Amino acid sequence: MEYVSIAFQLIVGVSILNVWLIQANKPTPWRGGSAKTIKEEFEAYGLPGWSLYVIGFLKVTLAIALISAIWFPVLLKPAALGLAFLLTGSVLMHFKIKDPIKKSFPAFLFLVLCWFLAFVV
Repeated sequence: MEYVSIAFQLIVGVSILNVWLIQANKPTPWRGGSAKTIKEEFEAYGLPGWSLYVIGFLKVTLAIALISAIWFPVLLKPAALGLAFLLTGSVLMHFKIKDPIKKSFPAFLFLVLCWFLAFVV
């Protein structure tokens, strides 16, 4: 179970860091609406400009904490729950703008993995 937990932590953590730090200004198949960047995605959701920075800071910080929890297990549950909360918002935003289910799949998958990490491990 320890290796499964580590794998899930790395999958979720590295994926979120990739989205926010490497792919932020690049189009992906999972962006909301017709957005090509994270900024455009937040605009498509009708969110205020400042929310991009707050949510980005929280997601990057929690992703780093989730990865750090491999060595500092006390971080696991708070990081996983914090990300689960934010990922729930991500899924809801896709539904809000009536995106096809496929666009919310990564957020939903990471949400499930975070719930697993918070309550099963």
